[in-house]
Amino acid sequence: MSEGQPRRKLRLALVAGGRSSEHDISLASARSVLEALDPDRYDVTTIAIGRDGRWELEAGSSGHALVSGTKTGPQETLPVPAESKEVATTLGAVDVVLPILHGPFGEDGTVQGLLELAGVPYIGAGVAASAVCMDKDFTKKVLRESGIVVARHHTLRPGDEIQNPFGYPVFVKPARLGSSVGITKAHDEDELRAGVELAQQHDDKVLVEEFVAGTEVECGILGNRTPIASVVGEIVPHNEWYDYSAKYDEGGSDIIVPARIDDATAKHVQDIAADAFIATECEGMARIDFFVREDGEVVLNEINTIPGFTETSVYARLFEASGIPYAELLQRLIDLALERHERRARLKY
Repeated sequence: MSEGQPRRKLRLALVAGGRSSEHDISLASARSVLEALDPDRYDVTTIAIGRDGRWELEAGSSGHALVSGTKTGPQETLPVPAESKEVATTLGAVDVVLPILHGPFGEDGTVQGLLELAGVPYIGAGVAASAVCMDKDFTKKVLRESGIVVARHHTLRPGDEIQNPFGYPVFVKPARLGSSVGITKAHDEDELRAGVELAQQHDDKVLVEEFVAGTEVECGILGNRTPIASVVGEIVPHNEWYDYSAKYDEGGSDIIVPARIDDATAKHVQDIAADAFIATECEGMARIDFFVREDGEVVLNEINTIPGFTETSVYARLFEASGIPYAELLQRLIDLALERHERRARLKY
């Protein structure tokens, strides 16, 4: 580029919505991302995935209309992406993709696989890490093998007898879902069976997980192979536990940053978060959730490879408190995606 010539805008595709029950949360995250992206630096194309799995391409470059729900101008409605040449063509024409998707069909490696086939850089974990971290059963097995403490669990598959080896209360969870959807805190056998029935409506693999008493804390991770950890935040739900309404209803919970734990414990949480990020081969970003028992033991709860991404979401607030404001956080994530793509492009297949 010659001196004085204007810098070419970076072409971004923002993928939002999705088929999962976290569709609306994804759109809220996408709106915040769009508002934070400098239009003088980025040329944004929005791809909104409907609850029916159909892809809609925004005409023009602002991306705001489709994500905001005001569909002005022509859009192209696409079939399931694996059958659509137009999707790969569209994605292949951008510099980087921001998949702001939560839950199945977006956070679980499926969209990441499409982006790998399209040969385009994208933000966040790769195919394998996304799939492993979306599956709570797999996540625990990988982390236990890596020497990281997680809550004990028993896995139920279709046709298995319902068993609870942990006593009550106990949590019942779909193995591959987020935002506490389909989760029950069971206090007796009747609630256990009802919880399993509810969880099986969302997934055919269900976890019965021991109840861990302690302070619930969360830590953000940013980076590729040498990640950094945010300050640690504390979650104080106003309900009995941190369920969907506590997470998303106004006044449902308080987020205290920094967490009310001693410095040594906070450092231990940060170290474990970074170790878990590396052990699962995550890249880009993750929000990792923990319990700190009264005796100081740190128990990892789950890894979220595409955390909620509004400006007031926990992940953004943790890095804001760490000295990385929202717009800079987005830029770092874009840079990390481009770095990974360039590194992997040098590999011989």
